[in-house]
Amino acid sequence: MATIFNHFYGNKNAFLNPCDITEKISGFPEVCITTFSESIIKDFVEKNTARVIANLYSANGIIPVYEIEYADKKMGLFLSRVGAPACAAGLEEIIALGAKKIVLFGCCGILNQSIADGKIILPSSAVRDEGTSYHYFSGSEEMSAEAFSTDIAVRCLKQHGIPYVIGKVWTTDAIYRETPEAIEERKKQGCIAVEMECSASLAVAKFRNIPIIQFFYGADNLDCDKWEIRDLTDYGLSFSNKYMTIALECGIAMNAAISVGIG
Repeated sequence: MATIFNHFYGNKNAFLNPCDITEKISGFPEVCITTFSESIIKDFVEKNTARVIANLYSANGIIPVYEIEYADKKMGLFLSRVGAPACAAGLEEIIALGAKKIVLFGCCGILNQSIADGKIILPSSAVRDEGTSYHYFSGSEEMSAEAFSTDIAVRCLKQHGIPYVIGKVWTTDAIYRETPEAIEERKKQGCIAVEMECSASLAVAKFRNIPIIQFFYGADNLDCDKWEIRDLTDYGLSFSNKYMTIALECGIAMNAAISVGIG
């Protein structure tokens, strides 16, 4: 079968490209922050000055893109939809609007409690158990994070005394097919967390030559005999300020590092 998993088409020009349907906005913020938690977005917008400068459209509804300000720097803020295909489409359209640097964060399931519990997780690479990334890069078992972006995130976390761990994550399309056998296999590969978008986001950013910082906070726990939901349904709201501050600080640091050409 000539599926995308073993037959990659490397043509940079697709039949339909993001720029064909998304018009670039003059003065669009170069740094954009995004998360999957609508609760975190709403909380920040309600407590801070934010204005809508664009919208992302789909049959699921309209996603506003906000311009915000932090440390005298204008940034974009928008909601990423859950799942690799929807997340990738949003990133494509944000880049087409004019974004040049991305900070993306969200929750994940813990696969190694002793290493990852209670820490911010920075992906070193992501196992590609989804389909979207294979449309951007030919088949390989993992997508690696750029050391440049990881180093910036590490400096930010160290500066603010926030515990973190760098490790491999498992990106899957099917949350209800995380079988015990699959979980055990991924743990043996060294995966410390599981989520749904990381490998695809890394692939889009690399394909479009856009630096991206990703980080995760642990929600549910899969490193146990019975699934522990913990604060999964809180959608990060309890620590909203903490996660947003990390993302904003990473955005500032990324912009500064790229401006002077250091990583």
